[in-house]
Amino acid sequence: MVAMVLASLVLGGIALEIVSPDQFEDENAPGARSAKTVAAALNAALAASANPQATLDAFSDGLGKTESIAFRQPASDRPLVRIADSRVPHWFIALLNIPDIGTAYPVAIAGHHVGDVIFTPDLSADIFEKWIGFLAITLSGSGLMLMAALSAHFTTGSAIRPLEQLQHGLARLRAGEYDSAIPCKGPPEIRKSCEAANQLSLTLKQLSRDNRTLLRRLVSVQDDERRELARELHDELGPLLFAIRANATVLSEATLDDAELRAPAHGILQAAERLQQAHRRILEGLTPLYVQDLGLAQSIDTLLQNVRAQAPQLTLVAGIDPRLNDIDGVLSQTIYRVIQESVTNVLRHARATRIDVDATVREDEVVLEISDNGVGFLPQTPFGRGLTGMRERVRALDGILALSRENGRTLVRCRLPPAHAGAEEVQST
Repeated sequence: MVAMVLASLVLGGIALEIVSPDQFEDENAPGARSAKTVAAALNAALAASANPQATLDAFSDGLGKTESIAFRQPASDRPLVRIADSRVPHWFIALLNIPDIGTAYPVAIAGHHVGDVIFTPDLSADIFEKWIGFLAITLSGSGLMLMAALSAHFTTGSAIRPLEQLQHGLARLRAGEYDSAIPCKGPPEIRKSCEAANQLSLTLKQLSRDNRTLLRRLVSVQDDERRELARELHDELGPLLFAIRANATVLSEATLDDAELRAPAHGILQAAERLQQAHRRILEGLTPLYVQDLGLAQSIDTLLQNVRAQAPQLTLVAGIDPRLNDIDGVLSQTIYRVIQESVTNVLRHARATRIDVDATVREDEVVLEISDNGVGFLPQTPFGRGLTGMRERVRALDGILALSRENGRTLVRCRLPPAHAGAEEVQST
């Protein structure tokens, strides 16, 4: 808008500079003709007068009372034009390009030049009139442009604001926030789009709820299957492995004096011991056997003690909230699994020298943070199979699982809402 006003001022100035010289000449042409007529009459009167000097003096005294037409002596100077109005700024007067429209008509007595009848027009009124016209045109044009700009502002604003609200609402939908409705305002087309977006939000919210319910059921079924498989492995393979190890021990002791049989018997005993260790690891992977018996906090402590035994060179600092023992069910299984998978990944891939494990119960959530000073991961690295399963478990309980790199440390942060998760777990069962 400012540019448009400046452009109008520049165009108005150019128009004044082009048009004003002709207008001044046209408006003062009658005065110039009058001065010429006066000069001709004076010369005729002087030629017929017996005392031309007295006639000239009398004419000069009478004509001197006028402002535009006067008599001058040959030695006097005359102004080209007169501008006596101080209400018009000088820059505007300079902009008008005033022409030399003053004229002089010679007066003679007996063939001798005794002076001139001069015409020096007063342009004050004309210039002031043009100044007022210029102000009127500029102000009216600026006012119209201002009104047009305000109208465009409010008109476009009434459409842009609903579009911005629609954009923010769609961004919330993309981020998974389905609770905030988009205001249905603006033109009919935008209102229809907002209504469609709100309907989509309700549909996505229901689908998300159904998805979480399905995930909880899947997790529950998987845990039941793992628990049953672990029980069968424990009940069926456990006694068999114990019998193999016991018989291998007896066989090894019986063949102490026979060098040829002692080595195979000792090998069978070592294989049986390794089988028992693998059996325990498989059972621990299928289901945390200690959670129901010892409680979640003590089970996590036991898990971390096993980690210290496997990697004695590793510094492990843990802060486990004892209130975790009050949590059970799918939530306790998920908390244990997140810590177990995170620590296992550090042992396998990170080449770290220190692990920090923090598990805290707050009023509205359980917060798990597992960090290490290992080599980290590449940007945009997708979750592995284990962490992907953990993320699905966490999503099933309306939680958040995030993997990040902060201050040279790899951080797994998990947030779980215990009350909400427990309530929905009861509903799903």
